[in-house]
Amino acid sequence: MKNSLTTDDPEPRQKGESANQDIDWKDFRDHLATADQQGHRMWLYPKKPKGRIYNFRTWFSYLLLVILFTGPFIRINGNPLLLFNIVERKFSIFGQIFWPQDTFLFALGMLIWIISIVVFTAVFGRVWCGWACPQTLLMEMVFRKIEYWIDGDSLEQKKLSKAPWTGGKIAKRVAKYSVFFGLSFVIGNTLLAYVIGTENLYAIITDNPLNHTQGLAAMVIFTLIFFAIFARFREQACTFICPYGRFQSTLLDENTIVVAYDHKRGESRQRLNRNQSESERQEKGVGDCVDCNQCVAVCPTGIDIRNGTQMECVNCAACIDACNGVMSKLKRPLGLVRYASLNGIEKGLPLKVTPRIIGYSVVLTALVTAFFTLLLTRSDVETSLLRAPGTLFQTTPDGRVTNLYLLKLTNKTSHDIPVDLRLMGMEGGSIRVMGGDIIVKAGSLAESSVLVELGPDLMDGKKTRIEVGVFSGEEELERVRTVFVGPQGKVP
Repeated sequence: MKNSLTTDDPEPRQKGESANQDIDWKDFRDHLATADQQGHRMWLYPKKPKGRIYNFRTWFSYLLLVILFTGPFIRINGNPLLLFNIVERKFSIFGQIFWPQDTFLFALGMLIWIISIVVFTAVFGRVWCGWACPQTLLMEMVFRKIEYWIDGDSLEQKKLSKAPWTGGKIAKRVAKYSVFFGLSFVIGNTLLAYVIGTENLYAIITDNPLNHTQGLAAMVIFTLIFFAIFARFREQACTFICPYGRFQSTLLDENTIVVAYDHKRGESRQRLNRNQSESERQEKGVGDCVDCNQCVAVCPTGIDIRNGTQMECVNCAACIDACNGVMSKLKRPLGLVRYASLNGIEKGLPLKVTPRIIGYSVVLTALVTAFFTLLLTRSDVETSLLRAPGTLFQTTPDGRVTNLYLLKLTNKTSHDIPVDLRLMGMEGGSIRVMGGDIIVKAGSLAESSVLVELGPDLMDGKKTRIEVGVFSGEEELERVRTVFVGPQGKVP
């Protein structure tokens, strides 16, 4: 692999040179693009990309970043747009509150998200990594742009790395890492807001830190983790830590659209020779690739896309823009590197919907249908009515029987709900909430004791099944079933 990024030499290498002459880059799949033969890391200095796809990706990334940083703070019906409060077991997605009782819904939603990525990967490759992954968005569209602004482009960064520690270099390093740490602090706090909610985050920030040592520790840990990722680990978070790059190999096939090099058109490669006519070039079997290495120079993971689809490729399409820029200057057709499938390049076939894609899509459609069916039929109030443990039935002087129950009501909405209970289909029976009327606060859990009383004519042996309606005014919110226990046989 000819990779001008993995060396401190600011001058471009000649054809056939590599970052380490001892490595045979013909076996590129047996080596990491960012490590030498001894396993030492070779730091990447990717060239600043530019082009039509990069511009579109930049604006799309800004939209996603706005959503990412405002998600915990936007309110829909009083609830956060996104909240994953594991501590209190409270989740909010698009303003809908999910409680532990809705775990199946939350799990179903996560499964839909995973299957969606699988479907898009099978069709469009690692489009998630290059266009929507928070790691890529923050690294390439925030931290990398700041680095270009402070340290300069690729060659300037290499020269600065080799330069002695002067006042100017120290100033740039302090400025860059200070900004990096400040951004990491903001990202860490945003993640914390997703986990504990904005109200608790405000309390940690404004109150005495000693009153929130756990939250403060989490804030510091998140900040240090993100600083380490974006200042040091960088592309290694994608190539080493994230399992998706390895997982994708089981999803791609010859019909998957990926960032691909058209080897049929590009090979054999030859350095640009302006004295060579078009006819001479064709007679020698020379392809359109002029071996300029610009596709390698802009790659944030240091690979050569001309070697084919690789685990490290995140489908950022920077190489497409770089190659198109060169082809445009040489007055040659664009698309030597482009979004295409293997069958598209080898056989000129359009995208084909394979049985596997159909299978994935059917599963995804079924899951989405089930999710929205359960979501739309979900009650605003989750009710649990169980007999009080350790209690027996009681018989009144007039022969009626009473059972004591424990009532738990979970309000899943953003407003208070007054609730009353009614026995359904049992005229003559009564139900009474101990302690008076119940008003369940928004997003809260209310508990009370309930006394149910039935006459002998309403009981059916030792156990009688009863149904209790949960009402708010005249609106029936839910029905719950439970068992009423009485004496063996009918009460005389």
